[in-house]
Amino acid sequence: MTKKRQDATVRSMTGFAALTGASQPFRWAWDIRSVNGKGMDLRLRVPDWIDGLEAALRPLVSARAKRGNVTLSLRITRDDAATGLALNTDTMRAVIATLLEIEAEAKEQGLALEPSRAIDIAAMRGVMDAGPAQDDPAPLRAALLAEVPTLLDAFDEMRASEGAALREVLLGQLSDVQALTAQAATLAAARQDDMAAALKRNLARVLDNSDGADADRVAQELALIAVKADVTEEIDRLQTHVQAAHALLNDGGPVGRKLDFLMQEFNREANTLCSKAQSTDLTAVGLALKALIDQMREQVQNVE
Repeated sequence: MTKKRQDATVRSMTGFAALTGASQPFRWAWDIRSVNGKGMDLRLRVPDWIDGLEAALRPLVSARAKRGNVTLSLRITRDDAATGLALNTDTMRAVIATLLEIEAEAKEQGLALEPSRAIDIAAMRGVMDAGPAQDDPAPLRAALLAEVPTLLDAFDEMRASEGAALREVLLGQLSDVQALTAQAATLAAARQDDMAAALKRNLARVLDNSDGADADRVAQELALIAVKADVTEEIDRLQTHVQAAHALLNDGGPVGRKLDFLMQEFNREANTLCSKAQSTDLTAVGLALKALIDQMREQVQNVE
């Protein structure tokens, strides 16, 4: 039973690895690189004369990289000094037949010819061709595919290293978000008494200056204003989002899309907090949250 590749590693979409190899008369160089992308875009730049190579490579790479713009390149060179000689059987037979005719005619004419040697026949034009030492690409394909896991391991190692650094940055930023959210909660609680006193003053002012005003109706309107200024739900949701982001970073794997969506939710709550603030201090905290969340979104764009 094969073990599924699933671990708690956060990987970056940015990675690179290179590998060289040889199998006479061929030498080759692999490289694989990836950059950020919304989905998975795999491009293979491999020789098309090696039958089945591209079809075999796609699932191997796709099993490792789940997101990003990935390019896998292979360059193959041939060592001319290792090129073998191929016997052109048809030409050889034609040459031998011609020599036999010549010898038979010479004998009839009374001429004595030196016996032909194999080396003399081989030296004749067209008998021995300089040809490829390996016409069948299957052994070469097998040798190339045998190296791919090593290449992908190095590629994964770099992406995992980058991902670990990203994870630490994001965890630090989440701690800052949590601290700002707690500060917002403290400021929101501190302004409740001031808001209540202000509403009472406003209610009294309205009633004193409005003949026949419905006190209950005015009180309802002021209560509605108070509800609209309440930021408790935004603060609660921000705290929930922090917990969700921690869970994703701890679970690992390809969590980039989920984190990107979560950043949008963070930003929505910060915007609402600013719009409801009605307080210089609370507005400052909301703006600091927005700036921090923008920084987090930039980092999340690198997560697979």
